[in-house]
Amino acid sequence: MNEFLSISTAAIDWSRAQFALTAIYHWLFVPLTLGLALIMGIVETCYYRTRNPFWKEASHFWQRLFGINFAMGVATGIILEFEFGTNWSNYSWFVGDVFGAPLAIEGIVAFFMESTFVAVMFFGWKKVSPGFHLASTWLTGIGATISAWWILVANAWMQYPIGQTFNPDTMRFEMDSFAQVALSPFAVDKFCHTVTSAWIIGAVFVVAVSSWYLLKKREEKLARESIKIASVVGLCASLLAAFTGDNSAYMVSQTQPMKLAAMEALYDGGKGQSLTAVAWVNPFEQPDYTNEKEPPLRIGIPKGLSLLATHSLDGMVPGVNDILKGYTKDNGEKEPSVEEKMARGRKAIAALTAYRNGKKDEATRKQLADNIAYFGYGYVKDPHQVVPYIPVNFWAFRVMVGTGCLLILFFLLVIYFTYKKKSIDRQRWLLFGGIALLPLSYIASEAGWLVAEFGRQPWTIQDMLPTWAAVSDLNSGSVALTFFLFLFLFTAMLAVEISILCKQIKKGNIKTNE
Repeated sequence: MNEFLSISTAAIDWSRAQFALTAIYHWLFVPLTLGLALIMGIVETCYYRTRNPFWKEASHFWQRLFGINFAMGVATGIILEFEFGTNWSNYSWFVGDVFGAPLAIEGIVAFFMESTFVAVMFFGWKKVSPGFHLASTWLTGIGATISAWWILVANAWMQYPIGQTFNPDTMRFEMDSFAQVALSPFAVDKFCHTVTSAWIIGAVFVVAVSSWYLLKKREEKLARESIKIASVVGLCASLLAAFTGDNSAYMVSQTQPMKLAAMEALYDGGKGQSLTAVAWVNPFEQPDYTNEKEPPLRIGIPKGLSLLATHSLDGMVPGVNDILKGYTKDNGEKEPSVEEKMARGRKAIAALTAYRNGKKDEATRKQLADNIAYFGYGYVKDPHQVVPYIPVNFWAFRVMVGTGCLLILFFLLVIYFTYKKKSIDRQRWLLFGGIALLPLSYIASEAGWLVAEFGRQPWTIQDMLPTWAAVSDLNSGSVALTFFLFLFLFTAMLAVEISILCKQIKKGNIKTNE
């Protein structure tokens, strides 16, 4: 296993940058796919129930925009999955028996399902019955959502690995409970929070397009009816996202306490911890958490963090230093210090090395079994390596939560002016706000993923495999070259998508000739 340590730092950094680039661009397309799928399903349901030609044309319009975005998301998603084999081959070899299963199901079942029914949705208006076409539209969205489920199961397993055992004969982690992997509470929370946030993106997009039409005094009926649907979807999704976000924060506190400490810039924890409302964390450098008790200018909500993290006002929430030094949980269980985990990780590596060299006695097996949970710590040279970059986590979390609160207020106002006063056309400030919130909602969505991924660094798999032991042994120059090629390619794809979307929106709801 020492061959992992010979890989250059530059290759590790470029591989991480390339994967991050691909994931960030991919996530620009996915939430709009999931969100528009719900909206267009509701719109076509209105047509099926009323047989009003207006709703059919509205369905055509939103489905055209969905199709443009869907194609771009597929292209980036395929590249993202291939990078596990090209840039992270040690990771794929080490845990492929577990990680590969949900990705295989996603490709074989979910992606096949959505790809099949999307063809019926686009080309079957005159070839199938209205009921079958409606079912195809909903099944396209359901297929995309199921696809997201399996991808998020795989990601959740990286955050909270369960349902696997290590086989020293094959030198791999192998799945021993598919149900534990597929139905992990971490996976369920991640799926619910991610999908509801995608519905928000879809709702904001529809409101933004409709607001533009109302400001231009074009397609006014389409705009008003679409805003009615999107504002209700957006409000419901925002409230659900807040609820699932609370559950996610609780799961993070139980399984990834260092991530929670980074999100809160909590250096020294304890019982009855307050939730940070405002604080100054320098965004450009890691704070000196060993010497600072808390960030400057901090204002906190009394006992709020303990309530969020433990569902108890006096619950114990460890800070960065507590996790480094070891601490006692509320149930009396002692959590080892990082140095103790590093020592146990080295014991696991030593036992595995001895086992590979033919020493397969009971003592070696026991030493490996007793310490395998800390295997990844054996590759950590300094305890401070397990502390993620606090400024990114702190500010990204607040961008996500702050924007989420703003969106709840926005959707409430839209619903009020749409359903009560029926004067949304005259609220130009609200229409401009709807357009401005579109890029902001995307920033918030990406910020959520930054928290999820930066917060578990340096781990590719939490506590099991750090990034420098998971990467492929590649020439850093080759990875850097492909990074810039992908940057150019993805930027061009994004520019093309925005251009095509804008052209379609400017054309408006032109009657489809079929």
